Amino acid sequence: MAEAANGSRSILIAGAGMTGLSAAVEAAEAGFQVILVEREAYLGGRVARMNRYFPKLCPPGCGLEINFRRIKNNPRIRFLTMAEVEKIEGEAGNFEVTVRVRPRFVNENCTACGACEAAARSTFPNPFNYGLDRVKAIHLPHEFAYPMRYVLSPEVVGTREAEEIRDACPYGAVDLDMQVREVPLKVGAVLWATGWNPYDAGKIPYYGYGKHKNVVTNVIMERLASPGGPTGGRIVRPSDGGEVRKIAFIQCAGSRDENHLPYCSGVCCLASLKQATYLLQQNPQAEVVIFYIDIRAPGKYEDFFAAVQAHERVRLIKGKAGELTEDPPGSRVVVRCEDQSTGEILKEAFDLVVLATGMVPSTATEKIPATLTYDDHGFVLSRQGTPGIIGAGCVQHPVDVASCVQDATAAALKAIQALGRR
Repeated sequence: MAEAANGSRSILIAGAGMTGLSAAVEAAEAGFQVILVEREAYLGGRVARMNRYFPKLCPPGCGLEINFRRIKNNPRIRFLTMAEVEKIEGEAGNFEVTVRVRPRFVNENCTACGACEAAARSTFPNPFNYGLDRVKAIHLPHEFAYPMRYVLSPEVVGTREAEEIRDACPYGAVDLDMQVREVPLKVGAVLWATGWNPYDAGKIPYYGYGKHKNVVTNVIMERLASPGGPTGGRIVRPSDGGEVRKIAFIQCAGSRDENHLPYCSGVCCLASLKQATYLLQQNPQAEVVIFYIDIRAPGKYEDFFAAVQAHERVRLIKGKAGELTEDPPGSRVVVRCEDQSTGEILKEAFDLVVLATGMVPSTATEKIPATLTYDDHGFVLSRQGTPGIIGAGCVQHPVDVASCVQDATAAALKAIQALGRR
């Protein structure tokens, strides 16, 4: 991509999840040039990896397809995938930005016909499914990927296999000579929407995540339930692929804890309530137990909480789950907890345990390459940084998808206002 024309009227958006996509279409449809920069090989962010999301419990294709169509049909929007912002210099209305783009090794000639994938032999852990299955050395990032273009694993570049993959493509789309490149851009404002990461459950040793095979996190549960996931949507025990008839959700796994995340992410309770319905609908004999400190389902979500709570196969136990063990080793997971309503010490075995981990802003570990201020947890304080650089969505505070869309509109307006103040 060449340097942006009329840079003072352009807005660069880092991150093409729901916040970045929404901000892009809002700004472009208001008449401004937009450049989307996305680290992954596809647009859509974490929403693309969900099974369903609030408020309508839609599959990800529902909201993303609309945004993809608006982006495709709007000549004011350009995007770079497998790209990251390396440097930001200048001031509002006159920023010089350097973007680093990693090679996909597949060019725009790709029609996603699959001939290249058929020629591949090597496989690698699938990052889209959190390594729960494997993909060929050349593959589509996922079935709904936009752009619908293959990506080649760099590990095979320089091998005979890579040459065979290249030769199998009838359209000359596999380009083994692609290199890392730096793209200079001139823009008038920068909107930072790089989203969030799940808290690392491995930092909570008493839950045994990574050691107990049938202990997973809430983001992995979304992939297990998704038709495009590693099990085709069947919620099974990772240890042996067996049926899940009894499942536990442990709320605030690392959240509201001074040793981990001291804050509440606000979405984990609803995520567990939603995921409970996945199993209840899939298995008419399944039982669900939710261990919680408080259930937070504000406003319009109160009715959803009440419906799940009233389900005959759901129990909610107020109490903080203690150490998890296996009985026998490698099989069912035993949860110990004091029921605060009765004082009874409970000990129950489950086929699957889901840890409701909180949201950590991407900016907690990867700062924006400009002068900005952050709170103690890494969230961006937009008003205290460089004018013209605006945080949006989950880099500012933990929010759900619907709130991200609303926040994106506000951030796009702030970016437009920053251009006007030049």
